[in-house]
Amino acid sequence: MPSLSEIVEYADEYLRIREIEDWPNALNGLQIENSGRVTKIGAAVDVSTRVLSEAAKKDVDLLLVHHGLFWPGLQPITRSLHRQLRLAFENDIALYSVHLPLDIHPKVGNNAQLARSLGLRSTTPFFEEKGQLIGLRARASIARDQLVSKLEKSLDGKVKVFRSGPKKTKTIGIITGGVGAEIYRVAEDNIDTFITGEAPHWAAVAAEELGVNLLLGGHYSTETFGVKALAAHLAERFNILWTFIDCSTGM
Repeated sequence: MPSLSEIVEYADEYLRIREIEDWPNALNGLQIENSGRVTKIGAAVDVSTRVLSEAAKKDVDLLLVHHGLFWPGLQPITRSLHRQLRLAFENDIALYSVHLPLDIHPKVGNNAQLARSLGLRSTTPFFEEKGQLIGLRARASIARDQLVSKLEKSLDGKVKVFRSGPKKTKTIGIITGGVGAEIYRVAEDNIDTFITGEAPHWAAVAAEELGVNLLLGGHYSTETFGVKALAAHLAERFNILWTFIDCSTGM
């Protein structure tokens, strides 16, 4: 049986936790330790009371998430934070959070996994943030409506589509999560079809002005790929079980 420290040490190196700058509140890596025993990994997009409760029911003792405990910043350990910590401590659940390092990972990353599910094989990194190229671009000639159908199949849900670009794509950009507000910067990279999770209202107007197809698959839905792939990778390497805890935010 692998120890928590073994898994964390491997994951930190595999994901390049110490090399990749992120927003401070991401606090990538181990956020809560447990007794050191790991028999089952849980994967979830966000940590929450609901997720931790499900993890406890499923006998998960290492929970991997994309958005960890400290996104709201410095806060007192009261109410929801106190409840979440109590659930983790009482059920011996360790918490490992990974944000940008998971988005950009070439194998288990959100962008790489989504691109692969769409059949986009020849991708290159683009769009710099925090000193890293965090998105993927692909030169692909595909009918816009066919791409939308593929995306809805990959996400198992509806996609909000702003058909402001060409009916047949030339260059597709993928940045999972909530990056729609960066549509102007994305367009500067000659992207004619932009796939992301969510966007502000004005981004729809910008897409029309820029002549860019804007495909919004949902912040949550576009970021389920990475935690699943990472959990599967770690489970195989350390010969333990894993499960996905689906607690959609609807966004």
